Amino acid sequence: MLSQKNFTPQQLAALTALALSIPITFAILIFEPVWWVVMISFIVVFLGSFGLILFTLQTFIYRKIKLIYKLISQTKASKREEFYYKHILPQKSIDEVREDVEAWAQQRKVEIEILQQNEVFRKEFLQNLSHELKTPIFSIQGYVDTLLNGALHNNEVNTKFLQSTARNVDRLVNLVDDLDAISKLESGEQELHFQNFVIQELLKDVYDSLYINTKEKDIKCIIKKGCEFPLNVYADKEKIRQVLINLVDNAIKYGKNNGIVEASFYNIDGRTVLIEISDDGAGIADEHLPRIFERFYRTDMARSRKVGGSGLGLSICKHIIEAHKQTIHVRSKIDVGTTFGFSLQARQD
Repeated sequence: MLSQKNFTPQQLAALTALALSIPITFAILIFEPVWWVVMISFIVVFLGSFGLILFTLQTFIYRKIKLIYKLISQTKASKREEFYYKHILPQKSIDEVREDVEAWAQQRKVEIEILQQNEVFRKEFLQNLSHELKTPIFSIQGYVDTLLNGALHNNEVNTKFLQSTARNVDRLVNLVDDLDAISKLESGEQELHFQNFVIQELLKDVYDSLYINTKEKDIKCIIKKGCEFPLNVYADKEKIRQVLINLVDNAIKYGKNNGIVEASFYNIDGRTVLIEISDDGAGIADEHLPRIFERFYRTDMARSRKVGGSGLGLSICKHIIEAHKQTIHVRSKIDVGTTFGFSLQARQD
């Protein structure tokens, strides 16, 4: 049985024409009780009513609906769309049209929410970028002004001020380099040079390069027992080195003194290798985890400033891994520690 909500224009026209034809034919039957006259009258009235009602529906009502669809599309109709408007759309019921419009409205609502969310992130990003730039710039400005106002000839402070100025210049250069790297990775301008290499050997090189950092806090960098078997991956070795340096350096910075930084390696399915870097530091609160890979996002602003860095390291890691068509994730618990993990493609023969 047809639902009243799902009538097509043809069905609605037919039912309306039928409703008109029956009483008119019945009236003719009373005044002219000849069966063939009644039959011809019924057919003529039904067909005439059906054609007129259908024409009215399609010409006036569906013309308005067609305009609504064109406004939804917001573009000049292509040949395929014109075919749809002319042949497919008139076959739809009003209820189906309503569902289409509601689906479009829901999609726009989601897009607007995403745009609003992105606008909030954009504002936060600009605020953070401004702060990151102002800190070294104001420091440089202060040192230079002091030197120009007479301290340049004071041998007790001039060298110290110049060294501090140089450090802040280096900080600015590193910040600009990191931003440039992210921009290139996002736009696809940064080329990746894939090769096969043993991931454990690369990690050992990273451990060696950060030896001084680990020695200062008496942190032990190890490979998890059972994960020593060499695993070959297919990736850009230098980019993955950068990822490992960022993750291990963060583990050292935020790990506890006399703690452990542990790396784990797993062959998932013969096609993917999972790499995890864990520390036993203070951990990250749950509310920060969804945003940990955003540019300049810091879970503890004061502590992050103290340990240094541009605030872009994890964002760079995310972009590098995604440029490899892989994923990066984080697990953490307060007072237990944090684990960053990412996947890479296994060796290509």
